[in-house]
Amino acid sequence: MKIISYPKEETWEQITRRPQMDTAQLSATVRGVLDDVRQHGDAAVKRYEERFDHVALDSLAVSEAEMEEAEHLVSQELRESLELAHANIHRFHAAQRFEGSPCDTQPGVRCWQKSVAIERVGLYIPGGTAPLFSTVLMLATPAKIAGCGEIVLCTPPNREGKVHPAILVAARIAGVSKIFKAGGVQAIGAMAYGTESVPRVYKIFGPGNQFVMAAKQEVSLHDVAIDMPAGPSEVCVVADDSSRADFVAADLLSQAEHGPDSQSVLITTSERLLHEVEKELSAQLAVLPRREIAEQSLANSMMILVGDTDEAIRLSNVYAPEHLIICTTDYEQLGERVVNAGSVFLGNYACESAGDYASGTNHTLPTHGYALAYNGVNLDSYCRKITFQHLTAEGIRRIGRAVEVMAENEQLMGHKNAMTLRINEVNKTTDA
Repeated sequence: MKIISYPKEETWEQITRRPQMDTAQLSATVRGVLDDVRQHGDAAVKRYEERFDHVALDSLAVSEAEMEEAEHLVSQELRESLELAHANIHRFHAAQRFEGSPCDTQPGVRCWQKSVAIERVGLYIPGGTAPLFSTVLMLATPAKIAGCGEIVLCTPPNREGKVHPAILVAARIAGVSKIFKAGGVQAIGAMAYGTESVPRVYKIFGPGNQFVMAAKQEVSLHDVAIDMPAGPSEVCVVADDSSRADFVAADLLSQAEHGPDSQSVLITTSERLLHEVEKELSAQLAVLPRREIAEQSLANSMMILVGDTDEAIRLSNVYAPEHLIICTTDYEQLGERVVNAGSVFLGNYACESAGDYASGTNHTLPTHGYALAYNGVNLDSYCRKITFQHLTAEGIRRIGRAVEVMAENEQLMGHKNAMTLRINEVNKTTDA
């Protein structure tokens, strides 16, 4: 990891800037696959499955027999872990239910909001180097609570044409409606446009590699909503002299093993801790099964030495990390000052892994600095707020003339006339 000591504040934006990719060729490839799926449906999806996932599929849909088979392939311990995680995720997201209250903005003018679930949502679950069955729980559980009528899931199969059994068991626990064997850009296209097998959805959720992210952004321009723009995953750890070097190193590595383009950042006030973390990283990395991936990620990562925790939290807010771990003695005070982060973990025991799996918060979060403007997936992500209003004759008397004046000054005489007719009607009734 690169070490940066006491950087000046005017350099913070530069040192926290994520690596940029040349996406011109990538975008052209993605558009080509999406166009093919739009035109040729299932046939195109199967063709790309054979090309990219090296499997010839007779059917894209996961059968009931495959669901039952998966139940017997997952250990009882894993099932119980999935059920515990699901219960906590359900509890946390159910507490987010919206209760709108009617508001009388004027006598006779009542306005209110109603939360309505998106009728059909699509979930993308990567299955490349790691089967992300935890993401099934994170995405499907709030969709079910929100009341989405149909929850469609796409995930790549293995070379035998099978979906990882834990993904299928998690999908059943969380209430997924339909599951399809499709990965990458072709899966995003199938859900965005619909095929003979895969229903067209109204919003797509889920992480993925650079091709999946580019595909989501492409289809969001004209065809379907997406949860958020995203890039490689990342963590920032804010630590001081009281922090445990072994914990900090483990947190950095837990992020680094996600992928070679992930990023881990340590911001610390302690030079002693920084060097202890260096040693711990070497020791823990040596026995990590995904060592090669983590090594590539750490090459894009950094440890930053700062003067005090005030400087540390200000630098973190400039970085706007996906995951932020604050394990300083004053973590409560620093936590209050967080303004840019996807999800925050406070204290020595709150590792990122807890939020990734079973504490209850959602792990689908904004990356690549998007935490400056976006939040992570939550119950509202699956709903729309529809506004209602009701006006009485008294309401017309209260706001009618203001509407006429404003419409006339915007030169929208049709708008003015719609109100004028009602004012005249109310005045006739009053005169009578």
